[in-house]
Amino acid sequence: MLVRYRYRIDPTPGQRRALARAFGCARVVYNDALAERQRAHAAGEKVGDTEVQRRVVTLAKRTPERAWLGEVASVALVQACQDARRAYRNWFDSLSGKRKGRKIGHPRFRTKHGRQSIRLTRNGFTLHGERLYVAKVGDLRVRWSRALPSAPSSVTIIREPDGRCYASFVVERDPTPLPPVERTAGIDLGLAVFAAVAASDGTVELVPNPRHLRAAEGRLARAQRALSRTRKGSANRAKARHRVAVALRTVRDRRADHHHKLALRLIRENQTVAVEDLAVAGLARTRLANSVHDAGWASFVRRLREKADQYGRRVVKVDRWAPTSQTCSACGRRDGPKPLGVRTWACPACGATHDRDVNAARNILVAAGPAETPNAC
Repeated sequence: MLVRYRYRIDPTPGQRRALARAFGCARVVYNDALAERQRAHAAGEKVGDTEVQRRVVTLAKRTPERAWLGEVASVALVQACQDARRAYRNWFDSLSGKRKGRKIGHPRFRTKHGRQSIRLTRNGFTLHGERLYVAKVGDLRVRWSRALPSAPSSVTIIREPDGRCYASFVVERDPTPLPPVERTAGIDLGLAVFAAVAASDGTVELVPNPRHLRAAEGRLARAQRALSRTRKGSANRAKARHRVAVALRTVRDRRADHHHKLALRLIRENQTVAVEDLAVAGLARTRLANSVHDAGWASFVRRLREKADQYGRRVVKVDRWAPTSQTCSACGRRDGPKPLGVRTWACPACGATHDRDVNAARNILVAAGPAETPNAC
């Protein structure tokens, strides 16, 4: 299985300038490739990938306007062309129905603000000792927090808005299956409680919602107000922008840490984990959008599936239209939809009192198949 291993790197001031030059050239080539494809599509001209690359890289280097493209490694420019080709192909496949999932829009031009990156294949970097050599940048110091499981096939150099730089390696790793267990679990994701976990052995766990963004919004608001008071182009504005980026990074890292630890624990304790297939994009357009984004359900489910693939476990998705919050988990009676304010309710048929989230988690476990209700046929 192909996975990514990401490490922090510490470039020198000269290497930072070289990386900034590479980021800018790759961004220009990507935008030129998009513009060339748009022009050819509007003119009814069919151009292949090789021709687009020849126009925006090979021929562009010979012009005075793009002569500075020769100052960076050509492999980064070629990969930028490949990224533009993939973006266009994904858009066309989405329009024709070949691409599964939600519809994606037209590829957008890259901007010099925000996250910057370049992608390099094997002929653009080498590993020797504790250093990472990048073509026309030099030997970068890497903070090796763990060893790579195999030789990397590519690396992506990333510069975050807060100024930190990372090297993300694509490597092949063998699965490490855990010993099988008999326990299975159903998970109901929510906002009042991040996850209600109902296990097949009858145990119930309510994982509280940490609300990382809500906890940091006061500090973040002060940093953003200070940023809005600074003059554009000044040194103080750059410092204020850095403080905002650091505050946002802290929230992002805390959320990711919580998701990783919870997903790993659930995968280790259960052979099968059932989750509901939530329409996160639709819920993010409601009045609860900030809370939905703060919870990060989609990223948590993605990490759950990644760890299940690594450790030989199984993640099952239940249809989002299944009436998990409307059905009594004790007798199976469907009692109809309920507003979000109703957290507990009593079944009119059997009289059982249910917590809304726990009842939904039990129904998700049954709907996934690994468990049955006591009164099932």
